Amino acid sequence: MVLLVSLFLYLLLSRTSSCRVIQEVDQLRQSVLHLPLYHVRGGSHSLQTSDTAHPFSEALALDEERVKFLNSRLDGKNSTTVHPVATSILKGSESWIDEKSVNVPLNPGIPVGISNYYTKIGLGTPTTYHNVIMDTGSSFSWVQCEPCLVYCHPQVGSRFNPSASRTYQKLSCGTRQCSSLKAATLNSPMCTASNTCIYSATYGDQSFSVGYLSKDSLSFGSESLPGFLFGCGQDNNGLFGKSAGLIGLGKDGLSMLSQLSTKYGKVFSYCLPTSTFLGNSGSGGFLSIGTASNSAYKFTPMLAENQDSALYFIKLSAIYLSGKPLAVGSSGYSSPTVIDSGTTISRLSAPLYSALKQEYIDIVSTKYKIAPSFSILDACFHGTFDQISTAIPSVELIFQGGANLKLAPHNIILEVEKGTTCLAFASSSGMVIIGNTQQQTFDITYDVASSKIGFAAGGCR
Repeated sequence: MVLLVSLFLYLLLSRTSSCRVIQEVDQLRQSVLHLPLYHVRGGSHSLQTSDTAHPFSEALALDEERVKFLNSRLDGKNSTTVHPVATSILKGSESWIDEKSVNVPLNPGIPVGISNYYTKIGLGTPTTYHNVIMDTGSSFSWVQCEPCLVYCHPQVGSRFNPSASRTYQKLSCGTRQCSSLKAATLNSPMCTASNTCIYSATYGDQSFSVGYLSKDSLSFGSESLPGFLFGCGQDNNGLFGKSAGLIGLGKDGLSMLSQLSTKYGKVFSYCLPTSTFLGNSGSGGFLSIGTASNSAYKFTPMLAENQDSALYFIKLSAIYLSGKPLAVGSSGYSSPTVIDSGTTISRLSAPLYSALKQEYIDIVSTKYKIAPSFSILDACFHGTFDQISTAIPSVELIFQGGANLKLAPHNIILEVEKGTTCLAFASSSGMVIIGNTQQQTFDITYDVASSKIGFAAGGCR
């Protein structure tokens, strides 16, 4: 009898534990935010129109400015220019300490809006939704806000109205978050006469956003998270397309990832759909916050870099062309490597790029005629994408630990203008950068908590 009772209790407890485990697993599965991701030129989802679109040559020039800035963050040679901000930005209930004008120091920063990807977030109570650019190279999030006291660039949809939200708050200069702005934006915070904290987020092409450091409820579908820290922009200008603002997914403590980490963990993943400057675009892009479940991931360690702890560093170990490694010594792989969602064209060290370019030209020139260079791209041929793609060799990027990117033709070449197609890599005198052209259609996960980055093919189209 005792044995039967013991067996009954064991089965009951086991069933209870099993149910609890199942419930906990289900809760973990629910603790992942999954958002659609589009390119700013994404066909029917485009945030660019004829008045905000830019030629590809200009996009490449701005891409080069972004690369210069990323390199400057490592060598500590950030120069500073000064941007005068009108006092009208805080008229009414606020005023600048200096009633005449205030000069906000602008460090060179990162151009956005030309070759970037966006998603939609909700802010406030009641919730309003806004299209925002996703950027792994920055750590501060902001949106354009009413009353937009100086200038707001044109955007799709209405600007965020803080006066219409029951949960909106401005932060004072004495808060810990205000003191943390320098690390997140690379600019020191400022204060108004009434002690409101002012942020200035600046970017490499002199695009910028200046406004109030704020917090409010952040929403994704049915999920609502209180107290999200962001910038409420009152003076915003630059190459942001028609987005409402930007979400920073860098590693700094003020980034969107860090703020959501208590509930979702320090993990995010995305897939960038294909996009070309001639109008073709893919589908199925996404941004997920939380632990990814793709068993096909191959991981490489996430490396630390003392000069810039907010960027994502990995180690490029080898490049294979037509199944064979490039004939480059170890010095060709000695430069720091960053993976960045906002850089369009991947940059390689001079020895690596020279070897890749020469072998590529030797192979493709047997079928097609060499064309003049196009901006920073200097391995070009006369022919459409479809034509050149039949002649190109396979390219594979190998990272420390065995993770790899087996590049498809759309990751290797770009039709820069009708009838001219170029190799989508460029040389760099500084860091190696894995740009978004090479990332397209891969499911990429950033497991910051475990210090690793994973790649899996076929995440989107």
